[in-house]
Amino acid sequence: MTWVIIVLGVFFMAAGAPLAYVVGASSVLGFVAVEKTRFLAVLPQRVFSQIDVFALMAMCLFITTGDIMNRTGVTKALVDFAMSLVGRLRGGLGYVNVLTSVFFAGISGSATADAAALSNTLVPAMLQKGYPRSYAAALTVAGAMIGPIIPPSIILIFYGALMQVSIGGLLAAGILPGFLLGVSLMIANWFFARRHHHPGGRHETIPPFFPTLFRAVPALMLPVIIVGGIVVGVVTPTEAAALAVVASIAAGMFYGGLNVRIVVLSLKRTAILSGSIFIIMAAAACAAWIGALQEWPQALASLVNRFDLSGLGLLLVVNLVFVIAGTIMEPPMCLALLVPLLGPPCVAQGVDPIHLGIVLCLNMTLGLASPPVGGTLVVVSAITGENFWSLCVAVLPFLLVETIVLLVLILVPEISLVIPRYFGF
Repeated sequence: MTWVIIVLGVFFMAAGAPLAYVVGASSVLGFVAVEKTRFLAVLPQRVFSQIDVFALMAMCLFITTGDIMNRTGVTKALVDFAMSLVGRLRGGLGYVNVLTSVFFAGISGSATADAAALSNTLVPAMLQKGYPRSYAAALTVAGAMIGPIIPPSIILIFYGALMQVSIGGLLAAGILPGFLLGVSLMIANWFFARRHHHPGGRHETIPPFFPTLFRAVPALMLPVIIVGGIVVGVVTPTEAAALAVVASIAAGMFYGGLNVRIVVLSLKRTAILSGSIFIIMAAAACAAWIGALQEWPQALASLVNRFDLSGLGLLLVVNLVFVIAGTIMEPPMCLALLVPLLGPPCVAQGVDPIHLGIVLCLNMTLGLASPPVGGTLVVVSAITGENFWSLCVAVLPFLLVETIVLLVLILVPEISLVIPRYFGF
């Protein structure tokens, strides 16, 4: 009777209901369809046990940190510093775009937040210098994919809570893959800058290095405080997140953009985003409960054994599933639904759970830049005025580059694991 749940889900989606409600409602109705309504009495306990995870407090605090920093002038400070480093190269503003995404990733942990911030600042600057609008918007979309990989990462914390994996290990594991993404996009920008004769060169006027560095230091120190405190063992991830909130308030005072209204708006934004994630987790808990009663994990394990999939083979198949799911679902929903189902078989086949987390989170992040849903595509298209489908075409070369990086990470686990192992995670 599993097909009943699938049919109900498709029906609700066709009616235009939000995905969290689709999953929750179809799962509850599924209990009725398979005549297991007596188990609904346990459902509230299952839902609250899914949400009552102490590590998720770090996620909420990092959301607050990123929002405060976004509202207090940090973007301009990071852009000016990046410009002082690479602004005189051909295609300089393209490098600045990517480098600012790397810097910004250590603050917000969100691809959508990064894309929105840079679309409002760098894309207009690139247009003024003569870059094609489609290229500037596409590079912004691609650079925003770095945000959820370099710590602090909201979806890595979410994954760690679901799989009971060290949050500190996951955050440490995201450092090298995030920088690898940045380097790959800079190489792509170098290629396109020469092929299409993008603006830039020694004649460009750039801001002085040391004043821009001084102004950028508070923002640049934030990821150092977070990651350094966790990997050295001084603080737990949750304590680091709380420290990051304090540091973001101090940085906001330094940049002069902080006031009571900003703090209130950031807290409201945190409540809204956290609530949306928790409702997704609640819906996923309903689906997981009916799935457990219908023995979906056992059926999946049997399927894995039947096809004799090894660790690498299974990991590739799981990534293919996440690629498809990521194009139509937001990362939190994708994680909540699929990780409890597909993660344990991968770990049982010898895949390191930290490596699995990095690979799957990057996979789902790329879904934000992939049509037809692509949340980051929608944000950048709306802010820059670039046609959505033209942007989808323009971003494809960068998506190809980032997919190659994903394949490299799958095939070479040491890239993700070298830092966590060095620090004992």
